[in-house]
Amino acid sequence: MSASSDEPILRVEGLRKNYGSRAVCDGISFDLWPGEVLAVVGESGAGKTSLLKCLSGQTPIDAGHAFYRNAKGREIDIAASDETLLKRLQRTEWGLIHQNPRDGLRFGVSAGANVGERLMALGARHYGNIRHEAGDWLQRLEISGDRIDDLPSKFSGGMQQRLQIARNLVTKPRLVFMDEPTGGLDVSVQARLLDLLRVLVRDLGLAAVLVTHDLAVARLLGDRLLVMKDGKAVELGLVDQVLDDPQTPYAQLLVSSVLQI
Repeated sequence: MSASSDEPILRVEGLRKNYGSRAVCDGISFDLWPGEVLAVVGESGAGKTSLLKCLSGQTPIDAGHAFYRNAKGREIDIAASDETLLKRLQRTEWGLIHQNPRDGLRFGVSAGANVGERLMALGARHYGNIRHEAGDWLQRLEISGDRIDDLPSKFSGGMQQRLQIARNLVTKPRLVFMDEPTGGLDVSVQARLLDLLRVLVRDLGLAAVLVTHDLAVARLLGDRLLVMKDGKAVELGLVDQVLDDPQTPYAQLLVSSVLQI
């Protein structure tokens, strides 16, 4: 059975994550559909990154469920999956883009090898084909083909982030988790990177969970918006609907910039 767009690719039910006595995610529920980008916003400490780490298998879920529908149409309970399965998903059907590219790249191998490793995880073995595909993706992310053998340490911060994106998207993952993908970059670099991301997400039909503190990023990349406060989901709706007409007091403060995030 193949996956269907009539079913959510990610189904989250009452997800809870505790750190000590504090619930950093408290009963989070939502569906994510194929080709949809869900932007998650809220002040620092709201639980955004903790939610992303739970959904992407980086940290255990303490209660509730997160069901991922794989390429064969089978639902996988992330909370009940072992580390081997989660690692395989992270290398193949998922992508994970970190705020700091140092967390998502191997700095001891070349730019081309960073991208090619993902292809090898899917069974690619022909060196020439792997190198050609890696070079093509570097150029799609506006990295010159003659930099394919350079180490990531020789790249600027913006180029490192583009390399990390190329590494993740080369295998055309079905679900991508993005944690502040433009954070820490200069404004001009952010703008160009966002344009590239927007085109790639749409062209590849990616489903994505995007954590961001920047409402402009949420509006540009997101389809729906989840607003978090103190570990809870306080508002969920279409991005333009929530940003133009927020219904809850916290979301109204967030949108009016009275609350510093």
